[in-house]
Amino acid sequence: MDQFHFDDATKKEISTFLEREQAQARINNQIQSFTSMCWDKCITGTPGSRFARGEEACLANCVERFLDSSLFMVGQIQQQQQQLQRAQGASS
Repeated sequence: MDQFHFDDATKKEISTFLEREQAQARINNQIQSFTSMCWDKCITGTPGSRFARGEEACLANCVERFLDSSLFMVGQIQQQQQQLQRAQGASS
């Protein structure tokens, strides 16, 4: 970034933007991973117009675990961002 001679405020803004985008990419990657995992775990036959009862229950449980995990991850990312902002504020 220094080759473009940005001022400190712009560098900080770009850095914050990149951190958010990376966090979003990690969340999207996790969503893709959980979707694939739940499908592979729960769908045992060839899908028809409806899921079998066991498949439906399995998917519901898997999705609930996924949501719990996602909320936990979002909370962790928010904590990291807050810590980073506090550290950047203390160093300014």
